[in-house]
Amino acid sequence: MGTTIGLDIAKSTFQVHGVDAAGDVILRRRLTRARVVPFFAKMAPCLVGIEACATSHHWARDLRKLGHEVRLMPPSYVKAYVKRQKNDTADAEAICEAVTRPTMRFVEVKAPEQQSIMVLHGTRTMLIRQRIQFARSRLQLNSSEARPSLYRASFPISHKVLDR
Repeated sequence: MGTTIGLDIAKSTFQVHGVDAAGDVILRRRLTRARVVPFFAKMAPCLVGIEACATSHHWARDLRKLGHEVRLMPPSYVKAYVKRQKNDTADAEAICEAVTRPTMRFVEVKAPEQQSIMVLHGTRTMLIRQRIQFARSRLQLNSSEARPSLYRASFPISHKVLDR
């Protein structure tokens, strides 16, 4: 695979930066979301680098179906390769350079089922954290029995709820 592509993904527009085997820039282009798959379908199989995020796994799966080799990298690792101000063009160039480094660490492309399980775990963790916060606030309210009028004036709810 002689061509290397750096793909910076965003909500609506994606920036593509490509270099050949010699490292010469052969491609700088902005694509809309709808044009990404048709663009890569026309290209010969190549190495594509993408910063890892929730949607990068979807794009990696789609590009792999087209025969491209896709590697996901943590954004913190790619950041070191940004040469100038941070923008989509500079990010795509940095991704393109970072994906070819032999010491770069890559993120495994996750299946939709794996991503669903991760969302469930994240939601469960958030709910547990909120439940603990609520319990602690209730304990704090109950421990202030010496000054109940202060809290009754602050919260327009039934006194019976506070007195439990």
